[in-house]
Amino acid sequence: MERLAGGVQSAPGQWQVGRVLAVKVETPRVKSFRISVPHWIAHLPGQHYEVRLTAPDGYTAQRSYSIASSPLDLGEIELTIDRLDDGEVSPYFHDVVAVGDEVELRGPFASYFVWKGESPALLAGGGSGVVPLMSMLRHRRRSAPELPMTMIYSTRSPEEIIYADELEQDALITLTRAAPEGWDGHRGRIDGALIAEAGALYRAGDAFVCGSNGFVESTAGLLVAAGYEPGRIRTERFGPSGS
Repeated sequence: MERLAGGVQSAPGQWQVGRVLAVKVETPRVKSFRISVPHWIAHLPGQHYEVRLTAPDGYTAQRSYSIASSPLDLGEIELTIDRLDDGEVSPYFHDVVAVGDEVELRGPFASYFVWKGESPALLAGGGSGVVPLMSMLRHRRRSAPELPMTMIYSTRSPEEIIYADELEQDALITLTRAAPEGWDGHRGRIDGALIAEAGALYRAGDAFVCGSNGFVESTAGLLVAAGYEPGRIRTERFGPSGS
């Protein structure tokens, strides 16, 4: 998912060429790309990389995408990209990029929205805002499975659940639009009852909220109302334009 830019940031290191190792279809409009990185730097869960495309006439387009993988995946990263039909970068990845292709990238970028082992930790994601949270969840599973961490994930329909095969054990999923017959999970937007179901344990820890502006504002407000300390709620806002 593309991050909303708050200004130009300097990436650590120069642009380098990575090779696509694997492509996975997550949903009809979302794909994950596993990319080898020659000059690899261990990232913190929640960080992102810049990707640049260069046309034959020299025109360039670049966007930032969150890392979905754990920093324990030495020498490679996974970027999860949702397709925007009017974008410059995401359609190219979805329609053109295949295993073996080379892509230009640099990073990881630093950010305050990173998990450094804080526990307990509640993750709340809306749509493709789940991507940096997935890096946190994957890393916790591998590095410190004893630490309490859970996720609340809001998406529109079962077909749009990103990482569906990985989230069953660690996430409370709610569907905001279409729920199939027999769906026994949650329906509707995240509310106080769903936050309460995550458990009182998490009110004493840190919360990471990622999604659209509206999602972030609403969810952060619900967390404060539920007793979470405002200073321990970290947010990341994502936008659909230009990716």
